[in-house]
Amino acid sequence: MKAARSYLDRVRPDYDFVIVNGENAAGGRGITRKHYQQLRAAGADVVTLGNHTFDQPEVHGLLEETQHLLRPMNYPPGTPGLGAATFTAADGSRITVAQVMGRVFMDPLDDPFRALDDLIDRCPAGEALVLDLHAEATSEKKVLLHHVAGRVSAAIGSHTHVQTADETVVNGTAYITDVGMTGVQHSAIGMAYEEVHHRFTRKTPKRFRPAEGPATVCAVSFVLDGARARSVERLRWTAEQAAQDEAR
Repeated sequence: MKAARSYLDRVRPDYDFVIVNGENAAGGRGITRKHYQQLRAAGADVVTLGNHTFDQPEVHGLLEETQHLLRPMNYPPGTPGLGAATFTAADGSRITVAQVMGRVFMDPLDDPFRALDDLIDRCPAGEALVLDLHAEATSEKKVLLHHVAGRVSAAIGSHTHVQTADETVVNGTAYITDVGMTGVQHSAIGMAYEEVHHRFTRKTPKRFRPAEGPATVCAVSFVLDGARARSVERLRWTAEQAAQDEAR
């Protein structure tokens, strides 16, 4: 949270619109009202969630209060909150943001492919549509890209915590398999090694705790020309770079 807020404070003026995946903001277990408000105050236009959406009880009410906090759109009908919403970016353009959750090695939600088709049919032609593809399997994310390429502006993968090096633009759709984790990189995807090592080697329960140390921000930026992506770039901002910025 400290790293994300510091980075947003530094770069926010450079961007027309900012999306933050905040589903692990509360020590790796969902998001609280406080964390949501901190991310919004730091400059996040939209905060997306994922498979940890309902880890914190207060999120039920929060999802009903705002369209700036999105959960996966393929939850069953009647689930609190929205999976997609439309906003106005700083340059005046309209942008729809949506999140869909995969089903391979994940909770078996409704069909993400059909949910995306329904959303794309509802969105006005010529307006930007950005997807958070929250999924475990690389293969599923790549096939989701195949399914939506040329029909959405960006399809940005999240969930696996490790930034991939496959950023690309396919038929006007910006894509990366995983944007990566903002947090302590010398860790078991954000958690301290000791407890995770214990579970792997002893096969007995032990509560995870967040890793401590310098945090790295992982992000991705893309440039849109109307509803089509022109470029996409991986971003990494380390604690060392933060110290250098402060020294200047």
